[in-house]
Amino acid sequence: MHDKGIVHRDLKPENLLYYSNDPDSKIMISDFGLSKIEDSGTMATACGTPGYVAPEVLAQQPYGKEVDCWSIGVIAYILLCGYPPFYDENDAALFQQILKAEFEFDSPYWDDISESAKEFIRNLMCKDPKKRFTCKQAISFPWISGNTALDKDIHASVSAQMQKNFIKSKWKRAYNATAVIRQMRKLAMHKDDQNNAHVPK
Repeated sequence: MHDKGIVHRDLKPENLLYYSNDPDSKIMISDFGLSKIEDSGTMATACGTPGYVAPEVLAQQPYGKEVDCWSIGVIAYILLCGYPPFYDENDAALFQQILKAEFEFDSPYWDDISESAKEFIRNLMCKDPKKRFTCKQAISFPWISGNTALDKDIHASVSAQMQKNFIKSKWKRAYNATAVIRQMRKLAMHKDDQNNAHVPK
């Protein structure tokens, strides 16, 4: 997809689908409603789903396909522990967490996860888009291409955490680009109000 210059801009678990009911079915990426061709102009629109959006999108900076790689890191994090790296009931607080790009591998949920898997996530959820893994780098990383994953069955613990976290109202709520843009404008206006309040009259 990236080789063809397509940036999805809304990667999340809900947009990953099985092609068929076969046990070894291939996985498809769906919902290209927010996707854009990279060469069609500068991308700076705040769009996507809160929780999966890259810091540069929230900072309203021009961005590229690196935003998809960040989202892949978030998805990998969730699939390995069952809860998101960033979470808050308040969108503004959630966005501040993402902008800092600070997350933890909490015990005991990450105790059985290999250091290679953690390194994979760190490289995808890197705040600086220029230092972030590309898809090609991610695919060739030993945790994906080699045999550095631990031989542990984490299904039960991850499943329990997912059920606990996905019933929260914020997880069930569907977001769209308009909602994110509206929220970002509110935050920007609030920031301007705060800055103006400190300007001497």
